[in-house]
Amino acid sequence: MQRFQEIERSIIKKYRKVIWARFVKAFKEYELIKENDSIMVCISGGKDSFLLAKCVQELHRHSDVNFDVHYVVMDPGYNKVNRELIEENAKILNIPIQIFTSDIFDIVKDIDKSPCYLCARMRRGCLYNKAKELGCNKIALGHHFNDVIETSLLAMFYSSEVKTMMPKLHSENFPGLELIRPLYLVKEDSIIEWAKYNNLTFLNCACRFTENCNINDEGSKRLEMKKLIKKLKEVNPKVDDNIFKALDNVNIDCILGIKKNGEYKSFLDSYDKEDK
Repeated sequence: MQRFQEIERSIIKKYRKVIWARFVKAFKEYELIKENDSIMVCISGGKDSFLLAKCVQELHRHSDVNFDVHYVVMDPGYNKVNRELIEENAKILNIPIQIFTSDIFDIVKDIDKSPCYLCARMRRGCLYNKAKELGCNKIALGHHFNDVIETSLLAMFYSSEVKTMMPKLHSENFPGLELIRPLYLVKEDSIIEWAKYNNLTFLNCACRFTENCNINDEGSKRLEMKKLIKKLKEVNPKVDDNIFKALDNVNIDCILGIKKNGEYKSFLDSYDKEDK
């Protein structure tokens, strides 16, 4: 058995319950992939996107649903070492990647205000354009369970709203394109364990901007959420699952106000009518 086959086997066997079963559940429960879809799997070089690629690859081989898939890496200006690490991991994992380049890092490196926000928007735009070029109708990203609950807490603590990262959504600027997150139910700890078990080393952060400034994990708001959830789990081990479940169990009768399609509605709008 070759190494890539051993890695594939670990997903199906050793990590079947915590990775493969959760991946398949999201695929079915949220109807992420349908007949004759053409999917572009986006690989950033990190553990999440490479695991996503392997899971989609396995599904593509054995699923009753017929779909096409492209494994795409966008190089926004990685240094030589990081680029080579991505290429080497793709060979180890037997993933037929397509690499295309952009000059995003060069554009944002001298931006003082919100360079990360601009970079993210530009990268997303490049990926959507590439998907259109390949004739794909869906883009798959490697966001996982922890990204979902951390995003939800960030929205509450720093944006004063209750919202989350959705398992799929239609693109507003690219009609006909849909973004899907097949690792939606897979926890980050399981991904880390899978990578360690298979002696795999992936990119953590290859951003050229953070290489030359004082931004680091200690100043990350997302890391702040990770630490908070970890602390809460010491008291309640199920707190992460409860946060996630709450997002699928919103009691509208006990909400002060909701926003739908940009329009705000207060509970007072129908309060007196309900009494009558």
